[in-house]
Amino acid sequence: MFFIETIINNLPIILVIVAILILFKSIRVVPAQSAYVVERLGKYNSTYLAGFHILIPFIDKIQYKHSLKEKALPVPPQPCFTEDNVKIDIDGVLYFKVTDPVKASYGITKRHYTPKLQDYEYATIQLAQTMMRSVIGKMDLDTTFEERERINAEIIQNVDQATTPWGISVTRYEIQNIDFPQTVLKTMEKQVQADRDKRARILDSEGDMMSRIRRSEGELQKLINISEGQKEKMINEAEGKAAEILSLSKATAISITKIADAISNPGGKDALTLQLTEDYITSLSSLSKNNTNIVLPLDMTNPEVIVNKIKKSLT
Repeated sequence: MFFIETIINNLPIILVIVAILILFKSIRVVPAQSAYVVERLGKYNSTYLAGFHILIPFIDKIQYKHSLKEKALPVPPQPCFTEDNVKIDIDGVLYFKVTDPVKASYGITKRHYTPKLQDYEYATIQLAQTMMRSVIGKMDLDTTFEERERINAEIIQNVDQATTPWGISVTRYEIQNIDFPQTVLKTMEKQVQADRDKRARILDSEGDMMSRIRRSEGELQKLINISEGQKEKMINEAEGKAAEILSLSKATAISITKIADAISNPGGKDALTLQLTEDYITSLSSLSKNNTNIVLPLDMTNPEVIVNKIKKSLT
């Protein structure tokens, strides 16, 4: 009884304290890059962005809290079949952010068995996995290595378009790992080794070809140098012979001139006749050899015949 009387006596104070507690509970401060979705009596009422806000007690309720920052969610590994029927496991990272808090709150069904993920996060991951399988199914195994940028771009485009009704904007998708069965891996290793052996053989053959080309060019240059040397030698010999002939002709011309001058002098003709006679007899004597028969054009027993024949040739 005393306790009830105490409460009744202090009722105004208690009411003030309760009112203050309710007021403080109604105050909400939304952090930067965040958005709170407020429902009033179970129906959407407003969206609180960063700043100070006051709720109506017992009527307004913050039903959803969203971060407007860009998020990175891992996409778990998933089996995919390429166009040439090779099974591979691919995982990645999905980057997105909430652009419309209201659509993100009411645009997709809640998944109660995934408490760590919000509704739109779970749905976006599932959609990314589905798109991944679809894109990989249109490519062969080799293309999946060469076209990572193309795969990422197609996934981004398709997922971003599909998540627009959920108030989500997908900014990036990056493939992290591509895992292959051991049989495929061994086959790829054999193929890589075969390609390396092929390139090695090609390089060896190209090196041998270049070596032969260099040797043939060296031999060709050697022959060219030899021919150039022979050419220079022949030119020099020809020039030497020409100079020799020119010198002989000049000497002969001088000799003939001197002989003509000597003949024109008194007694010169007789002296020339005597010299020619001696040379003629000397030349004939040099022709005589053992066991050799010589037919003489003149009678060698009569020197006057020889002298007269020479004098006649000089006139």
